Amino acid sequence: MKKVVSTVAAFCFSLAVLAQGKGFQIIERPEQKQVDVLYNNKLLTAYCYFDSSRKPILFPVNTVDGITVTRGYPFKPVPGERTDHPHHTGIWLNYESVNGLDFWNNSTAIPVEKRAQYGTIRHVSVLDKKTAGNTASLVTASAWVGPNEKVLLNEITTFTFSVQGKDFIIDRQSKLTATDTTVLFKDVKDGMVAIRVARELELPSREASSFVDEKGNVTKVPPSGSGVTGMYYASNGLKGDSVWSSQGPWVMLTGRKDGHDITIGIIDHPANVGYPTYWHARGYGLFAANPLGRKVFSNGKEELNYALKPGASVAFQYRFVVHDGKALTTEQMNRLAADFRHR
Repeated sequence: MKKVVSTVAAFCFSLAVLAQGKGFQIIERPEQKQVDVLYNNKLLTAYCYFDSSRKPILFPVNTVDGITVTRGYPFKPVPGERTDHPHHTGIWLNYESVNGLDFWNNSTAIPVEKRAQYGTIRHVSVLDKKTAGNTASLVTASAWVGPNEKVLLNEITTFTFSVQGKDFIIDRQSKLTATDTTVLFKDVKDGMVAIRVARELELPSREASSFVDEKGNVTKVPPSGSGVTGMYYASNGLKGDSVWSSQGPWVMLTGRKDGHDITIGIIDHPANVGYPTYWHARGYGLFAANPLGRKVFSNGKEELNYALKPGASVAFQYRFVVHDGKALTTEQMNRLAADFRHR
């Protein structure tokens, strides 16, 4: 009997060894201030809370086949990529005007004498992590902090990661709770959940552009070069630069990088404030959903100025789809959106 038990135990141990490295793994690396998310021993993304990022981010973001779809600058610059907007890093969620503080545009590029106008989202802790084959989850706590160290919002975010064939899916749910002060999200352009993509996935452009934030800071963006292949497609039928300031439940960006066809989709959820969201999708590689900037995107026809009373909470949930292979179709995006609605 003892021999049978020991044989079964050895067999189970062998299965565990064989299974190691298959499916998802989540590895905390506090010395690097990041949590790695691996699938079949390959990095898909990492939850990073670098001091210099001024907010937690997912960086880099890779396809299941290992193609990096996010811009490297400023953390891991790639030759030939743009160096504008140093606050556009990986995948993130924040906002340009929270009780007058700019969380969106904050970075180490802000001069010391102007930093009192900016806020920081500070990582607090990893609350939970789970893996189960083709799915995984990571729960984190962070705080939206002003320059005087006052916490305006406490944030609990749940990332749910899954792999379905060639689709790497990231579902993000962020619950924001006001502390002891009413928190006002003024209607502004820059927000709320976003990704900054690699150079190859930008939209081709022959002209230079200038972009001005709420505080009057001007960022100049030069024309794109060769090898730039991106195109936006919206659920409302619009494409390209016309997607900016339009509304709809999803937008996808298609392009080609490292010999692979890539699709990146962002899907809004009906439970979100401001559904369906407005899209802040720029040709130079910023791809964002902003449900709160309605006055800007509607040319003054709508106005929200969303506010949270002390102790009140609001949740925002979004789905990112990173697909490697033939571009996703409208029908496929609709199915992914329908699946997300029912979660």
